[in-house]
Amino acid sequence: MQIQRSFKGEKKTGVLYLVPTPIGNREDMSYRMVQTLKDVDLIAAEDTRNTGLLLKHFEIGTPQTSFHEHNAQEKIPDLIAHLESGKDLAQVSDAGLPSISDPGHDLVKAAIEREIPVVAVPGPSAGITGLIASGLAPQPHIFYGFLPRKEGQQKAFFQEKVAYPETQIFYESPHRVKATLENMLAVYGDRPVVLVRELTKIYEEYTRGSISELVAFLEENPLKGECLLIVEGAKEEDLDLEEVDLIQEIDALVKDGMKKNQAIKQVAKHYGLQKSELYAQYHQE
Repeated sequence: MQIQRSFKGEKKTGVLYLVPTPIGNREDMSYRMVQTLKDVDLIAAEDTRNTGLLLKHFEIGTPQTSFHEHNAQEKIPDLIAHLESGKDLAQVSDAGLPSISDPGHDLVKAAIEREIPVVAVPGPSAGITGLIASGLAPQPHIFYGFLPRKEGQQKAFFQEKVAYPETQIFYESPHRVKATLENMLAVYGDRPVVLVRELTKIYEEYTRGSISELVAFLEENPLKGECLLIVEGAKEEDLDLEEVDLIQEIDALVKDGMKKNQAIKQVAKHYGLQKSELYAQYHQE
C-alpha cells in the first residue's frame, strides 16, 4: 500500500468537511460547526428539509444538495467534481456524526482516492454520549449501530458477539427494543443493560437493569422516541461451557444460512475450542 498524506494547508482542491449536527438539542451546535457550514460552498445533506431548519435557525445561507443512501452512487462523482474545482463541501447527516449510518463513508473513500483533503469537525455522537453516562464500563467498548431486524439474523449476530468482553452499543427502533432484548437474553443471558432514550431532549431517560428486568419493564411501559441499547460485555463466568449448548448454537447458524463447517469454526473460535474436537462432537450428536 502506498503511503498517502494530505494537508488542508496545501490546498489544491476544495476540502471535504464532515460536520456533525445536534442529536436533539440545538444548543449543542458548536461555533466551529456553525462557522464551517457558513464558510463552505455547498452542503451535502441526508435530508435537506431537516437540515434546512437547522440552517435557518443559525442564519446559514449556504446552498444544499441532497445526499443519502438512495442517490449516493450517482451523486458522488458530482460532489468530487465540485471539490476538484477548488470549492469546499460539508457533508452532514440528520443527526450526530456523519459517515457512520449514512453514505458519507463512500464519499470519504472517493475523496481520499483523489487526494482531496478530508477534515472531521468534532461534535455530538449518540453512542458515546450515552455510554459515558450509562454506568457500564466505557473502555473498551464496541459501537455496532443498527442491528439486523429479523429474529434469526439478530440471534446469529448476537451469537457472533456473545464472547466479546467489550461493552456493546446498539441503535434500535423503539418499536423493536423489547423483541431485541428478548433475542439478546436468549443468547447473552441476563447481563446488565442500559436503555437510553431521547438523548439531549426534554424527556432524556436512562433505564438501567438486567436484560430480563428491562423486558418486564417494557411489558408495562411502551416506548417512544429515539433509543439506544448499551449492554455489558462477556465475563469469564458468563461463558461456562457446561451451560452452553454448542450444538444448538451451531444449528442456529446453519439455519440462518451458514455452512456447517463455517458454523463449527465460528463457535469453536468464540469459545476457545479446537475446531476438530467440536466437529467430532457435532457429528456424534
